[in-house]
Amino acid sequence: MRTFKLSLAMLATTAMTAPAFAESHLPIVDEPLELTIHMHWDRAQGYDENYAVEQKARELTNVHLIDATAGRNSTDPREAINLLLAQGDLPDIVGSQLLLQPVNQYGPEGAFVPLNDLVEEHAPNIKKFWEEHPGLVEAISAHDGNYYYIPYLPDGKYGRAWYVRQDWLDKLGLEQPDTVDALYDVLVAFRDQDPNGNSRKDEVPFFVRDWEEAIRLVTLWDGRSSGSDTPHDFMISEAGKVVHPYAQTTYRDGLANIAKWYQEGLIDAEIFTRGTSARDFLLGENLGGMTHDWFASTSGYNAALGDRIEGFNFIPFLPPKSVSGVRMEEHRRIPIKPDGWAISFSNEHPVETIKYFDFWFSEQGSLLSNFGVEGETWDMIDGEPVFKDEVLNSDQAVNAQLWAVGAQIKKGYPQDYRYEWQWTADAAREGIELYDSEDLLVDQFLGVAFSQEEQAVYDKYWPSIKTYMLERQQAWVLGTGDVNADWDGYVATLDKMGLEKVLDVMNTAYARQYDG
Repeated sequence: MRTFKLSLAMLATTAMTAPAFAESHLPIVDEPLELTIHMHWDRAQGYDENYAVEQKARELTNVHLIDATAGRNSTDPREAINLLLAQGDLPDIVGSQLLLQPVNQYGPEGAFVPLNDLVEEHAPNIKKFWEEHPGLVEAISAHDGNYYYIPYLPDGKYGRAWYVRQDWLDKLGLEQPDTVDALYDVLVAFRDQDPNGNSRKDEVPFFVRDWEEAIRLVTLWDGRSSGSDTPHDFMISEAGKVVHPYAQTTYRDGLANIAKWYQEGLIDAEIFTRGTSARDFLLGENLGGMTHDWFASTSGYNAALGDRIEGFNFIPFLPPKSVSGVRMEEHRRIPIKPDGWAISFSNEHPVETIKYFDFWFSEQGSLLSNFGVEGETWDMIDGEPVFKDEVLNSDQAVNAQLWAVGAQIKKGYPQDYRYEWQWTADAAREGIELYDSEDLLVDQFLGVAFSQEEQAVYDKYWPSIKTYMLERQQAWVLGTGDVNADWDGYVATLDKMGLEKVLDVMNTAYARQYDG
């Protein structure tokens, strides 16, 4: 059973505050208005008209969403939206994960309605959000200067953190590692000194659920693994140019050391194959010593395993300093996602639809989309939305309960971090405060919007380049080849495959989009 308890005093004293909203006018229409919707994301291939959130929204707005999702038999939202576009008969609203690229490609061609003027004239809450968060409109705009979707907007600063078995450190008389050299010594001790006490050399010093988190170790040698919360993404260099981290010499140096650590048994031998079960299995079997994973979910293991594994204490610690003395947390919550919803060209009610989108940025809509229906999943207590005990103490994760009623789904709305804080364990809260004590986070690359010609260059070269990069990356870690010896040939191959052509269109689009 989950037994996370909400401290109203703590909630009130954190930096989290309720969003400010413009005035909202409800209902949106006097007579019920039905709007068809394609809604496809990784956890739901279709829109459930019986969602409790949908039913409440109908009551408040008089707008009824009717499911018209294409590709329901596929779990890939890209396949689903490609099928929808191929059919040509678009529903009124198109909602999807990974919506940014198709709307920015086909919006200027007429498939979707530009939202700039509609928001300016009819969506005061969305307009207010843009004003309070400068730079986001530019990030979602297409090459013609218009934007064509309202995005899902995550809230909060920190996502993943470094976690270590503090009870293992205590048993071995070790301090939390503060530098990359100290980290190496701790991992060696975890491998060799039997911290789980079973007289077998079975400990896995460093493990991850997502193998990309092992590549993120390159930051310890001043490399980068991604420029955003999307793995393997481009990044902005110190010179203000779009580059790719996997073509930088600091990446080479970092990957050489990762390969060395892997060969020495300091990194999980099954790093590329164990998958999402790694955390459950290696912690549950008292084998795993250190990871880099999400704050909220990882801290829950102390409550889950504390009664079964004596002294179990898995806690966050500050990122070790790199070889140059830089302490960095590369992963952070991105302020804007490529997920959300758009108005199709066939929609005969664009004004009413943008007002409906705006409802989800109002106080009532924000509470509904973040917490579910008041009185069912939460209550207002002392001015704060507080989940009911049966939600917080359920065997089912809070976010899964919310998805089931239509809250926290990947439509266009501003997430409210207060929803997650309530089921974040005390150890994670303390870790977030620890991370907040230093300047750890790095700026994120929010992407670019291509013209048709630029998109053609990107599509021609980038997929094969990325595949080659990842193939060599995995081979080097596993010991097939040597990154230092192979580097010059690798860089030459990237050039022959067209990396410079990709970077040229990326930088052209970036300058147009962000520099005006």
